[in-house]
Amino acid sequence: MKLATIPAHLPFLDHLAARWIEAAGHDPEAMGEGTIVLPGRRAARALTEAFLRRMDGRSMLLPRIMPIGALDETELGLSACGGAEALALPPAVPAMTRLAVLTLFVLKADNAFGTRPTLDQAWPLARALAELMDEAEWAGVNLLERLPDAVQEDYAQHWQTILGFLHIVTAQWPVWLQEQGLINPVARQVALLGAQARLWRNMGEQGYAAPLWAAGFTHAMAPTANALQAILSCPGGRVVLPGLDTLMPEEVFATLPDSHPQAGMSHLLAALQARREDVQVWNAQGGEPERAAVLSRVMLPAAALDDWAKPGPVALAHVSRFEAADQQEEAVAISMVMRNAIEQPGHRVALVTPDRGLAARVATELERWGILADDSAGATLADTPPAVLLRLVAQMVDSQFAPVALLSVLKHPLVACGLAPGVCRASARLLERVVLRGPSPAPGFAGLCAAVRDRLEPKREKDRQRMTQGESADRPFGPEPLPAFMERLAHCLAPVLGWEQAEGAVLAGGEGARHQASVPDLLEALIATVERLASTEEEPAAARLWKGEDGSLLASRLSELMLATALLPPQPPAVLDGLLTAVLAQERVATRRGNNPQALHPRVLIWGLFEARLQTAETVILGGLSEGVWPPAPDAGPWMSRPMRKRVGLPPPEQAVGQAAHDFFAMAAAAEQVVLSSARRRDGAPVVPARWLTRLDAFLAGWGGSVPEHPVLSWLARLDQPQGPALPVAPPRPTPDVSLRPRRLSVTEIETWMRDPYAIYARHILRLEPLPELEEGADASDYGMIVHDALERWVKTHGVDWPVDAQRKLAEVFKTCLAEQALRPALQAWWAPRLERIAAWVAHAEQQRRATHGVPQAILTEIAGSVLVPDAPGGPFRLVGRADRVELGAQGRVIVQDYKTGMLPAMRDVLSGWSPQLPLEAAMLLRGGFADAPNVADIAGLIYWRLTGGAEPGEEVAVSSKEHDNLTDLAEQTWQRLLARIAAYDQPTQPYLSHPHPGQEPRFADYARLARVPEWNTGRMETET
Repeated sequence: MKLATIPAHLPFLDHLAARWIEAAGHDPEAMGEGTIVLPGRRAARALTEAFLRRMDGRSMLLPRIMPIGALDETELGLSACGGAEALALPPAVPAMTRLAVLTLFVLKADNAFGTRPTLDQAWPLARALAELMDEAEWAGVNLLERLPDAVQEDYAQHWQTILGFLHIVTAQWPVWLQEQGLINPVARQVALLGAQARLWRNMGEQGYAAPLWAAGFTHAMAPTANALQAILSCPGGRVVLPGLDTLMPEEVFATLPDSHPQAGMSHLLAALQARREDVQVWNAQGGEPERAAVLSRVMLPAAALDDWAKPGPVALAHVSRFEAADQQEEAVAISMVMRNAIEQPGHRVALVTPDRGLAARVATELERWGILADDSAGATLADTPPAVLLRLVAQMVDSQFAPVALLSVLKHPLVACGLAPGVCRASARLLERVVLRGPSPAPGFAGLCAAVRDRLEPKREKDRQRMTQGESADRPFGPEPLPAFMERLAHCLAPVLGWEQAEGAVLAGGEGARHQASVPDLLEALIATVERLASTEEEPAAARLWKGEDGSLLASRLSELMLATALLPPQPPAVLDGLLTAVLAQERVATRRGNNPQALHPRVLIWGLFEARLQTAETVILGGLSEGVWPPAPDAGPWMSRPMRKRVGLPPPEQAVGQAAHDFFAMAAAAEQVVLSSARRRDGAPVVPARWLTRLDAFLAGWGGSVPEHPVLSWLARLDQPQGPALPVAPPRPTPDVSLRPRRLSVTEIETWMRDPYAIYARHILRLEPLPELEEGADASDYGMIVHDALERWVKTHGVDWPVDAQRKLAEVFKTCLAEQALRPALQAWWAPRLERIAAWVAHAEQQRRATHGVPQAILTEIAGSVLVPDAPGGPFRLVGRADRVELGAQGRVIVQDYKTGMLPAMRDVLSGWSPQLPLEAAMLLRGGFADAPNVADIAGLIYWRLTGGAEPGEEVAVSSKEHDNLTDLAEQTWQRLLARIAAYDQPTQPYLSHPHPGQEPRFADYARLARVPEWNTGRMETET
């Protein structure tokens, strides 16, 4: 019999090698006679390894192993039997050129998409169009002839439009190929495969008797089926199928849906004009045949589920499963299973998953055990360091040098700007601290340079001091001075800065379109910029960027892209990031054992579904078993709907599900130990377990069984569990020398000193300040600054006078102050009406006060003051402050007023001293602490104005207490509390505690993380904000 199958419970390639050796009579020389045809190169390499395992290191001659999916003239050996015509085939169109031309077609098809797509949007559509063409050629479908059959009158108009576009493309594309003397890659491969099939038929007619086996094919398009038929026509020809189910009822096998794992082989047998009775079963000892039988029953289509009730195998030996909470837990658990598996000498373990994210997580977790896994799928080229840098520079230019994008470039490991990498990194950090933290500079590199000039001068001495304190003698890499670093950066960015200048010229000319240039010119400028950025003092950029497999492949693809895109129309620089992502995300960089200084572990493997086909290991973990991942969601593609594909004659999308099902079935049936893994949540959202797991659970539950739970989750629970109970951490109790303690504080810092002394220690003794956010937006503090600034301007302009149209003029002052902040338009639109309401409220409140108390003699605003405590135990102590408003009325009446745009302090906190700002300002006034204010002996009022501009625009709250005879007493009592605190902290044993008083924590705890509050504050509410 010329058709054979190796049962699913046996390792396919190992038993294929064993059968070949047996057929050769175990003669090492005879083993080298003949040819084995396999579906791909990876299976060919795996078969070579299987031969080596079977021969146990003994010498032998290998047969010719031919991957049918990678045929070319040199592999065909068309030297006789009429095969020479294949050598006259035109060359295949380069992949990048084909995508560029199809992208041009898409860009010109305005009416097919409603709006003109950008280049980065058109490129993926072109790729999908190329895949559609390839699929049609494999299926033997002439799209030009069959597209009219896909159109029905009841289709939506957009499908009619898209089909019209496809008809134009399929008509023009062959003409373009003919003009260029090229051919589609798949068409060429089909032609080569046809020539090889003719060669094999001629060899059979001439009596070629050497073994010619085709093995591992699970489905076949017409060209492949034709080649397999040719192999069967040879005297030594044989086709070996992997895991054909010979026990399934014939009526079920003949009507399998495309999503079934055996559907592909059902179609293949039909194409070979054979029945299952014609297939010889190559059985052997070993494996778990009952497990394969159970899986076969589990996979039965819905119409045959009555078979579940019939007696038969129901045991799954050496199979277990676990369900993790999320992807990360699944990855950690898989790494533990893999680490445990290699405890057995010679034992190989493989993770099989289509989820590249899960594979990357597992590879990272394995490094915890000192294991570098052999990930055969490699890495995405777009995610390699040189490609990431290229994309980051494109994003930086598109963002007009926004702080986050700029720092992403400057802190990339490959960037040095012609300096030592450490110096470049230190310079980038200095630029970040001095310029980029806080509100963003004006857009563009010119705005960045202006921000350096504006912000460096007032901060230069302060930053120089901090830098001197932060750089120790044992740190060899100090930053370059910022002006010099900016000049260096301008030189590195010069190729792309021309885009910004050209953009400015376009806008200055009043043109609506953005600056555009040819794609090769844009890429050339981008590459030149990246090379300048990557150069160091000692090493040129080329040696850093384009070395290694990732660098050389990236250089090759960029060269191809620059040549291919020359025919595209001019584009704006903004498309570069999307274009590079679309191009490079489809390329993978294979990891080689000799390319990494760390040796890859020879027995720990990570395979994608394609890489795993026909292979196995002693322990196999099937990971990511969730709907939409494995199996994938059927995807008809963007160019045709499912019914349209059927009418044209293209294979249904469910074929991909059927292939994924066969991958699951084959791997689960053949391995010695199988672990099934899934997660309940993926990317934060709940997911449904793979349908095969659901079926497996339902089938086994019907017979009172279940898949055994793998103990790895219990291992995981103990993995990071500390030995013994957790020990409480003591709060920090720093007691610095008295000479180091601050001798000057502001009135606002006194409240911080009371509620969180550690914050005073961190700010004034450690000299640590919270860094502002990058690209910091306007917040409540900016709103408060506008209100304070407007009221200060108003009082300084008008004094005690009050214009008749005060409300209108005050609103204009608010409007002016708002405009000066240069806030984003949306925020200005949000704040403007609130400020108008504040102006109206202030005007009304001032009129009422004057009507009640008369016109004040003087109004002082934003006055600075200080009071010295000369006899403090640790030396003179100075309290400084700024009063928002001090009103001097008739008969020595003095009112101290504070503006608040947020929450007011609780009155009990003001009276008890927890919020002492206003009483302390009054105490300073009583002691002549404000030079612009006259000496006063009594305080008539302490008033808060809460100015929010909301539904209730303003509120006046006066401080009053039954416990104090007058406000002067309150001010004096608050002052005495301050003196007592100063004296206490002038004692060397007094610690600066963090949050020492429960219930009195500060609203904004900038130093809670530094004080590690959540670690020791277990008995209280966490106060970190």
